[in-house]
Amino acid sequence: MTRKQKRLAIIGGGVSFIVAAVLLVMFAFSQAVAYFYVPGDLAKAHLAPGTRIRLGGLVEAGSVKRGDGMTVSFSVTDTLDRVPVTYTGILPDLFREGQGVVAEGAFVAGSPVFVADTVLAKHDETYMPKDVADRLKAQGVSLGGKENIQ
Repeated sequence: MTRKQKRLAIIGGGVSFIVAAVLLVMFAFSQAVAYFYVPGDLAKAHLAPGTRIRLGGLVEAGSVKRGDGMTVSFSVTDTLDRVPVTYTGILPDLFREGQGVVAEGAFVAGSPVFVADTVLAKHDETYMPKDVADRLKAQGVSLGGKENIQ
């Protein structure tokens, strides 16, 4: 092998290694992504049971029910549609009806119930996740004069 051929082989090997690393990282990220939906989007999305997603919207008034132990059921709404959610665990202190919430989990097979393993609530008077706020605004929901949405 000439010096030029050795150099080309080293450069080709390096490029191959970088391409393989990028493909592996992209594959890992595609497996870990949890997509964001509001209740109105779920009718259009054809999700397989067990698909991990994030569900965002407002906690529907009058829907919070405490079950056995630490199990809580409530509904997430975008004022057009609603999705029943169950969660077992300690809810954030600021979780309450009419407030913005993001629940992460999956739907139970053969049931419209969303089983959340993580529930996030707003952390002060002006915060709501930007995705939730944008989708609620697009559907004509008034956010109570909260223009400082971050």
